[in-house]
Amino acid sequence: MKAITVERLIFKFLMRGKRRMEERHFLLFASFLVGVASALAAIALKQVVHLIQELLTHDLDVGAANYPYLVYPVVGVLAAGVFVRYVVRDDISHGITRVLYAISQRKSRIKPHNMWSSLAASAVTIGFGGSVGAEAPIVYTGAAIGSNLGRLFRVAPKSLMLLIGCGAAGAIAGIFKAPIAGMVFVIEVLMLDLTLTSVMPLLVSSVTAATVSYLFTGMEAMFRFSQTEAFEIGRIPYVLALGVACGLLALYVTRTMLWLEGVLRTMGYWRRFVLCAAILSALIFLLPPLYGEGYDAIALLLGGHPGELMDKGLFYGMKDSYFGIVIFLSLVLLAKVFASTATNGGGGCGGVFAPSLYLGCILGFVFAHVSNYVEFTRYLPEKNFALLGMAGVLAGVMHAPLTGVFLIAELTGGYDLFFPLMLVAASSYSTIRVFESHNLYALRLAQKGELITHRKDKAVLTLLNLDSVLETDFEAVRPDMTLGDVVKIITRSGRNAFPVTDGDGVLLGVVKLDEIRNIMFRPELYDRFRVSRFMVAFPARIASSTPMDQVMRIFDDTGAWNLPVVDEAGRYLGFVSKSKIFGAYRKVLEDNFPGD
Repeated sequence: MKAITVERLIFKFLMRGKRRMEERHFLLFASFLVGVASALAAIALKQVVHLIQELLTHDLDVGAANYPYLVYPVVGVLAAGVFVRYVVRDDISHGITRVLYAISQRKSRIKPHNMWSSLAASAVTIGFGGSVGAEAPIVYTGAAIGSNLGRLFRVAPKSLMLLIGCGAAGAIAGIFKAPIAGMVFVIEVLMLDLTLTSVMPLLVSSVTAATVSYLFTGMEAMFRFSQTEAFEIGRIPYVLALGVACGLLALYVTRTMLWLEGVLRTMGYWRRFVLCAAILSALIFLLPPLYGEGYDAIALLLGGHPGELMDKGLFYGMKDSYFGIVIFLSLVLLAKVFASTATNGGGGCGGVFAPSLYLGCILGFVFAHVSNYVEFTRYLPEKNFALLGMAGVLAGVMHAPLTGVFLIAELTGGYDLFFPLMLVAASSYSTIRVFESHNLYALRLAQKGELITHRKDKAVLTLLNLDSVLETDFEAVRPDMTLGDVVKIITRSGRNAFPVTDGDGVLLGVVKLDEIRNIMFRPELYDRFRVSRFMVAFPARIASSTPMDQVMRIFDDTGAWNLPVVDEAGRYLGFVSKSKIFGAYRKVLEDNFPGD
């Protein structure tokens, strides 16, 4: 009881402070709180994952096949799946996609359980060896913290969206100790507009989260990278070629993952779990670097110890072979997307942030390793190109070149390679844009017309929904009614159009007041004319599931001012008008997109 009283006192104190502050000043304070909470959540998740991994793998034999790899990942995926299915009872997979959906379709509202459920599920999934990353769950957690804190203090819709961005920025900054990357990630991936209104809260949240992370885990960069060879201008063609390779690998990851998820979606839960568990355990047993996030593998490649990746597996005897390493790492490149999809498809919880860094590091290393074997090519530092590959694949998968550049520079302290990082990120992004216009997170939402974008007009239309502008006060008539019956309805109606429906409510046409004005004042015709004779067809009908941008396109194509809305069976639901849409459009624009 005492704890509840203290909480209420604190809440009342904060609410009193909010009323005395301007909204923009309170947002700075709220973004500070969100930054602290997001960083603590990120640190807790990383610590729990590392603790579980250490307990499970510390005594495995370096030079032999380790059969526990057949079991550990399956146990983790099963435990996470049961937790989500029977405890959470909600979809918490694809965290960043869920954040985008909340911004686009749920008025920036994320359920309270998402502040902890993704943490618990991903900790078990990754700790037991699931081949995914913790970043998407922690971004979802940070966004949920921002959303629920904003709702607690009853902030305006535009501020609620901004606090979601603050949570995501704080999560990235906290887990990677990368405040700049946290801000840029929100702008590029979550697609929030950068204005004077939004830049300060994002900055406060990112810097606060990074500071908290520094306090708990030290000032060192996440990966220790020492640049022993300076970048040379003559290597620019090779950097650009690596960028193209990164873009193509990102395309492979995107399309293969979406295809596999589509196949798995057609199966029942337990059948899907059995198949995914078999794939995951077999791949990790054969290729142990697929175990967990893969950051240990990145550290080995950046440290110049690629042979150690073959420890604890069947390929241990090939660790000193030049091409043995290439073949082994090439298999890992191809198999990683299958392992990640099987982890999530089987019921686990994780993202593709860490797998993107992992794949990029391996690709960059293999690219330089193979090039150095060819006599007529320029020597390429393998550690440097492994670092560049991380930025390239991340930029391609996420369609976020600036995030790739700043994140890798902050992760490793490799600021001396800033120029080649920019080159490889731009090359990779340009390559994948030829084939895909959206990143992996946004692709499903874009296909459904549910994605908010940097194009403000389309973004506003995405935030609108048809139900909010549907008008249902049009009185319907039947085709067998007489003109006299219609005149009686007209006298009590304030509308000038009357939908015609059959006995099942299916829309047949419309009676327009202007079309019958010349006969409606002639009583002698009231019993001679029936609705079926003077009703007319609509220029178009709008299905209830039609996205708002397509609705506006239909209005533009037909030149109509009012159009009927029907369900899948063609039954009449109501009318939608341009004037109603324009009014709602203006309201959404004012609420969600503040000016500078």
